[in-house]
Amino acid sequence: MATIIRKETRKRGFFGWIFMILFILFNVLMLAWMIGGMNAATSTAAVGQAEEAGRAIGTAMGAGIILFIWVAGAVILGLFALLTRGRKTIIEETVS
Repeated sequence: MATIIRKETRKRGFFGWIFMILFILFNVLMLAWMIGGMNAATSTAAVGQAEEAGRAIGTAMGAGIILFIWVAGAVILGLFALLTRGRKTIIEETVS
């Protein structure tokens, strides 16, 4: 008895590829920014307790701002990349 196998494929268009590349580049840029920011925040030595506390608070605020921008940008670009995937094409194969 023959069975039918259906595969769903999507082919991205020009704008689909643009948004996908922007999405990937944005995430790589944000990762580099986060690593660079955390590295810069921990590379200097603190003199007193107040300076240590201030650096810790500033580092936490900076990381929070970077994470907020990262999540907001990833959601927006991710939606554009998802919505520009292309039409669904179903390929049927008959296997005996």
